[in-house]
Amino acid sequence: MKIVIIGAGISGLTSYLSLKKHLPRPSAPATDHVYTIYEAYDTDKDSTFEQRLSTSGIGETSLHSSTLIVGGGLGIGPNGVNVLRRLDSEMLRDIVAGGYVVSKYNMKSKHGTLLMSMDSQVPASDDDDVDEDGSGKKMINSVATSRHSLWRCLRTRVPDGIIINKRVSQVITGSKAEPVTVRFEDGSEPVEADLVIGADGLRSTTKNALFPDIKGDIYPPQYEGLVGIGGFINLTPDLRRNVGKGTMTFVSGGNGFFGYFPATSSSSSPHRDSISHISEPSDQLGWWSTYAMKECPTDLRNVNSEAIIKELRARHKHWGDPVIQQIINDEALEIKHIYPTWTAPEIPTWERNGVVLVGDAAHALPSTSGQGSSQALEDVEAFSLFLSHQLRNAYKNPLASQAATERVAVATATRRYVELRKPHVKKILEHAKQMQDNKRDKSVIEEYLMYFFMWIMGWFPSVVSKPLMEVAVYNVKDEVERVLGQSQSM
Repeated sequence: MKIVIIGAGISGLTSYLSLKKHLPRPSAPATDHVYTIYEAYDTDKDSTFEQRLSTSGIGETSLHSSTLIVGGGLGIGPNGVNVLRRLDSEMLRDIVAGGYVVSKYNMKSKHGTLLMSMDSQVPASDDDDVDEDGSGKKMINSVATSRHSLWRCLRTRVPDGIIINKRVSQVITGSKAEPVTVRFEDGSEPVEADLVIGADGLRSTTKNALFPDIKGDIYPPQYEGLVGIGGFINLTPDLRRNVGKGTMTFVSGGNGFFGYFPATSSSSSPHRDSISHISEPSDQLGWWSTYAMKECPTDLRNVNSEAIIKELRARHKHWGDPVIQQIINDEALEIKHIYPTWTAPEIPTWERNGVVLVGDAAHALPSTSGQGSSQALEDVEAFSLFLSHQLRNAYKNPLASQAATERVAVATATRRYVELRKPHVKKILEHAKQMQDNKRDKSVIEEYLMYFFMWIMGWFPSVVSKPLMEVAVYNVKDEVERVLGQSQSM
């Protein structure tokens, strides 16, 4: 089967690794699946984040924060961590070593008052590759890392020859019995594929193939009226005393939102690559500020750092949290990019005749969800498992045409994938949109009503954390097996 993946970002690279791991080989001894990833931008595994950014074009299409914690950074929840652990436990250790393990979320007012605190860790399954935290319980935590660090851990495991630097201009689906056609902007010869996976992000080109009767910009992304800035500063002894070990802190105010967390583990920590251990922080602190901006900025890279820092200091100068004050007044403070918050409207389907969408191409979640990367990882595992199951059954019939049985397997797998994933992601999106309103400008009365509500809810942490924990403990592998078990019993 010829498989084309469009996009060599986190979703695309994970798609290749997951399919390569799970898909059975065809019954014909001389055949095997052929994979190609098409990516328009720099894919050198040794490139830096800035170098990759410099090749990504200009304007508002280049940067967005649908899955960001802070410019170029992201969080992976326990559910996403479990996907990575099942995919490649050694790779997960590399990812953890390049970030920081978080076990607790602290919610504060702008005055520095702790309003509520929630544990983010969940019990692990009985897998042997999970370390114990010393209490005899095996736990899975969240991990904060840079987007580039996660990407590089994936990229180093994908052979260079799989990825072709070429921009896709159009994906065309035929009938259920015909292959999918992929066209390119450089006018080179189109290619045909049995399966095309659209992992090409917020402004997906692949998405258009699902709706051939609709002309123009299909379900365009929506600017949410919020932008984010962020960076990293040295974690001084004074800061270290106020930044909790293993914590990520969220601070809400009437004119914006602020967050901070230890960026990486200390190099001397013996378990810095373990998702079950909370290590001592290194000397770097990550931070971000999100605030309302009516018009989306159009030039996201040639930013006036001095002007933005001046606005940042003015916006937060009366905030009483000592960590925030030390961050905004740091003499070495530098801001290179602005990250608008974009989301994608809900689309009717994520698949059609051999084409399927994963990650942001299917559903760009707001950063408030904290689940952008994790849901992309769940998408990939779910689809890989469904397709693997269908192909194993198809290859059991030696008399059937391999091409025909593979097409049927793809059609069934994509349909089941969408039926499982779409309602789950929609529920997360609806909850995230409610939380996102806390980042917008408020009157003094609205601000203090927010604090009062959060303080009251802080007395009932299990109630507040219930929606988050339901997502964190969600096991997409188990859900796939449940669906397959139901289909077999019919």
